[in-house]
Amino acid sequence: MFKFGSKKKEEANKVAKDKLIEVEVPNEKLPKDVKPPKPKNLTASQLEMYEETLKYFQNKDLKISDKEKESNGKKSEITDLEKAWLTRECILRYLRATKWNVKECIERIILSLSWRREFGIANVGEENGDTLTSSIVSKEAETGKEVILGFENDARPILYLKPGRQNTKTSHTQVQFLVFMLERVIDFMPQGQDSLALLIDFKEYPDVPPVQGNSRIPPIGVGREVLHILQTHYPERLGKALLTNIPFLGWTFLKLIHPFIDPMTREKLVFDKPFTDYVPKDQLEVNYGGYLDFHYKQSVYWPKLLEICAKSRKHYLERFIKFGSKIGLSEFDLRGDNEELMYPV
Repeated sequence: MFKFGSKKKEEANKVAKDKLIEVEVPNEKLPKDVKPPKPKNLTASQLEMYEETLKYFQNKDLKISDKEKESNGKKSEITDLEKAWLTRECILRYLRATKWNVKECIERIILSLSWRREFGIANVGEENGDTLTSSIVSKEAETGKEVILGFENDARPILYLKPGRQNTKTSHTQVQFLVFMLERVIDFMPQGQDSLALLIDFKEYPDVPPVQGNSRIPPIGVGREVLHILQTHYPERLGKALLTNIPFLGWTFLKLIHPFIDPMTREKLVFDKPFTDYVPKDQLEVNYGGYLDFHYKQSVYWPKLLEICAKSRKHYLERFIKFGSKIGLSEFDLRGDNEELMYPV
């Protein structure tokens, strides 16, 4: 069912002190020696399907429901901020996820637009009107159980998930926090990369007291909700997921949710293999064989994370406006500094 390699001994992860790099905040810039892979050209038929999908959403009379499961409820036009989300790469991600079925792709994008409105993330950041704000989830961030730090070999920004640092009881706020951090790791994506890497460590941390009556392995219901969100509303965003220190209950949990994981996602899961096979050492935490001597302090890390992400969104939206506020603009152009469009609409 699951493929995994032999577990690395903790001693193998020890790093000489003279190689350690002390950090307390996220790496803002992509290292010069880490490059995104070159994009693949579309075939003639793929380009035709993309243009058909683009044309559908360019319809000025199109209205979208404000709630995911209420298609007959209140509807409104696509806003400029939603157009900034509805990029060339966004459409292509949904087309790939639906195996280039245009009708299904359109339905999935509509569903995601409605979900983003309902979840409070349709406005590209709280400074622009998102109702899912940093203050709502700041309590969840206190122990560093979800941290953005570094880039893997293909320039994907890394989101660490550490269930062993769980500090709250199971609630909807935990799901909100994960979505908030997914949106933030997207803010870190460099020009030419539109997927992320997850590094998931189930290790127990003695400095974080267990939450009474709460397992650090999420309940099946929460696991299924998170999977639904990832697979339905963040298709093709996951480039690689590396998992380590999986306890017996963790394996049981993975087996139970296995039927709900789509085959494309399964192929991206790597179990108990050295993280250094996938991440440059100067971009990886020392606990996993890297050089980053990272210690989480929310008073330092959290405001810097929010500052970096707000700066990234500001750059993105300024270029979106500069190039005409159009559906189908490329994330390559919106994240870059080029004066002329590489991918004209």
